Amino acid sequence: MKRVQINKQRIGLLYRNGDFEKVLTFGNYWVRFGDTIKLYDESKIYAALEDMEVVAQNVKFTNAVEQFNVKDNEIALVFERGNFSSILTTGNYFYFKSSYDIKIELCDLSSTEEINSIDQAVLKNQQVAQYIKTFKVENYEKGLLFINGAFVKEVSAGSYSYWFGFNSLDLVKVDVRTSLMEISGQELLTKDKVALRLNFQVEYKVIDAQKAIIENSSYFKQLYAASQLSLREVIGSLTLDELLQSKEKVGDFVLAYLESKAESLGVAVSQAGIRDIILPGEVKDIMNQVLIAEKQAQANAIVRREETAATRNMLNTAKLMEENQILLKLKEMEYVEKIASKIGEIKLSNGGTIVEQLTTILSR
Repeated sequence: MKRVQINKQRIGLLYRNGDFEKVLTFGNYWVRFGDTIKLYDESKIYAALEDMEVVAQNVKFTNAVEQFNVKDNEIALVFERGNFSSILTTGNYFYFKSSYDIKIELCDLSSTEEINSIDQAVLKNQQVAQYIKTFKVENYEKGLLFINGAFVKEVSAGSYSYWFGFNSLDLVKVDVRTSLMEISGQELLTKDKVALRLNFQVEYKVIDAQKAIIENSSYFKQLYAASQLSLREVIGSLTLDELLQSKEKVGDFVLAYLESKAESLGVAVSQAGIRDIILPGEVKDIMNQVLIAEKQAQANAIVRREETAATRNMLNTAKLMEENQILLKLKEMEYVEKIASKIGEIKLSNGGTIVEQLTTILSR
């Protein structure tokens, strides 16, 4: 015989001649030579024994242990004293019931439900993260969740975690802010057969993410194509002069054209308008010549108008002087004063007074 001591937080399984005999808890025991004792730590989890069915028939053993099974589609999260410790995969396990706090949480990897019962700190643990797929949706986005290719639901801003491994998960995110679509370098023909290029822009916003993504293969391309068609239609109905004089009408026409189409695409169009009109070189030269001619004609009209006004003023003055001799004399004195201001020196000849000579000159 030999004496064996079982310490605290230890459990011993006694085997005699290779067969399980009994459970040994804390204390001292006399055992035969040749008996085998397998010691187990009460604070650890063990894989099921090879002879578990036999050992489990012992009431003392079954009362002392907790058994659990992890299925093929599951993992087990092990928590010790409230803190995450490790992960167990498929298999049968047991641990000893004791004052040492062990908690097992079984997780179904085939579940399509969002993970809400597990703390985020645990989900971010490196051991657990390999089984998790997390999606983040920003404030300016909408998310469409697809599981195994099937649409499940629309989600708003936030973070979403799902078990990953048995399901195909995908989250399509849609920007729901107001966006600007540029339609650049569109070569178009006006009603009077003038070829030109347009740069056009359209403001739009996604208002129905499901309709935009699920019901349409590419809402942006379809909206772009519809904008191009409406531009061709309206530009083809206007002459170049009409287009240059009323560019805002083009934006109004395109906006009205896109309203019904945009609704079926799950978007709303708020504004549309021409940004630039680019004319061919020869057309531009002609336009410049027309502009110069128009400005020259306006200048000539102004000159003629001023000349007519001046002539009319002279005629009115002549009529007044003809009717009023005093006004005539005053005018003569005004001119004499102007002439005198230009005289540097005066020379007298042939006699006579200065006044008489000036009178003779002026009379002539």
